[in-house]
Amino acid sequence: MNSLILNPGREKSLQHRHPWVFSGAVERVKGEPAGETVAVRDCHGAFLALAAYSPASQIRARVWTYRESETVDEAFFRARLARAIGLRQDLAGETDGVRLVHGESDGLPGLVVDRYGDVLVMQVLSAGVEHWRDTLAGLLIELTGCANLYERSDAEVREMEGLALRKGILRGVLPAQLAIHEHGLKFGVDVEKGQKTGFYLDQRDNRRRIGELARDKDVLNCFCYSGGFSLYALRGGARSVLSLDSSAEALAMAKDNVRLNELPEDRAVWLEADVFKHLRLLRDQGRSFDLIVLDPPKFAPTAQHAAGAARAYKDINLWALKLLRPGGLLATFSCSGGVSAELFQKILAGAALDAGATAQVVGHFSAGLDHPAVLNFPEGEYLKGLLLRRTE
Repeated sequence: MNSLILNPGREKSLQHRHPWVFSGAVERVKGEPAGETVAVRDCHGAFLALAAYSPASQIRARVWTYRESETVDEAFFRARLARAIGLRQDLAGETDGVRLVHGESDGLPGLVVDRYGDVLVMQVLSAGVEHWRDTLAGLLIELTGCANLYERSDAEVREMEGLALRKGILRGVLPAQLAIHEHGLKFGVDVEKGQKTGFYLDQRDNRRRIGELARDKDVLNCFCYSGGFSLYALRGGARSVLSLDSSAEALAMAKDNVRLNELPEDRAVWLEADVFKHLRLLRDQGRSFDLIVLDPPKFAPTAQHAAGAARAYKDINLWALKLLRPGGLLATFSCSGGVSAELFQKILAGAALDAGATAQVVGHFSAGLDHPAVLNFPEGEYLKGLLLRRTE
């Protein structure tokens, strides 16, 4: 087997079971193993892990297993996939939209698989998974019983791996219309052109919580996409819901979702707008709200982007707090892996100070049970959120 030899003292992260080996830790590589499995060894030759090698990425290797006795083959992946799928069985009664595989957290770094009814959507995000792509596709069909598999390997992270962007049908066909059920609501899903793999499955439980808080409130939902938080607010008895997004296609899908669920259309206003600019406009108009949701796109994919992201998060939260009535609630999120929970709270504290507002933390948000984060891989806990109450 090809080997990857680490520089002296660079083995500690692997000994603590962090699954990434960065390029700066690598002393040399034996062979030319692009995408293949390598034995990672310390500077003395002692075994550390079996990992997928990625010659173009700053993350030079991603660990498959820490057991030297294991063989990374089809049987290995069948077992890993079967375990991941089995761990999601408890969600079967709540939804038919589920994340089946969540990368490193399921011992399959670089692989994401979402299930929408009878359609699987697979993201191949690393050179190692690219090497096993066809094998993994076949195993997913076998283990789930789904005949339809669509690939959404069009995330920018592939370019960091030296891989071309790609999407299309791998197995079966796509239905003309695709919808999932979630806590009694129905949502249309566009796996071909929608954001992420078509829907934000990680916000499932947080959407329900917003619905429980929305009764008799004027709600503002920013970056609403296909209307997830808005629909829950309408079902929860909100007095009004104003939803903002820059995508006309997303807003059209959101309106369809309202009709699909027979929710009161007269309480919902959908507006194509730049959220950053429109929050200021709403303030100029003297508008105010009882409940505001800020669920922006990823501002900082890595820690190197944290400074710019901090400015963006501060800006939208500052204006949201200005629009919030005393006693009102702000549900604010960050899905940026480069922004820690601690940094996010500091940003919000600065936004409140500049807005002249005093706010309490009354709750925390995180991703659903099908988006786990292993203890030794904090990067996997990317979604964080706070529920704030403005007190004055």
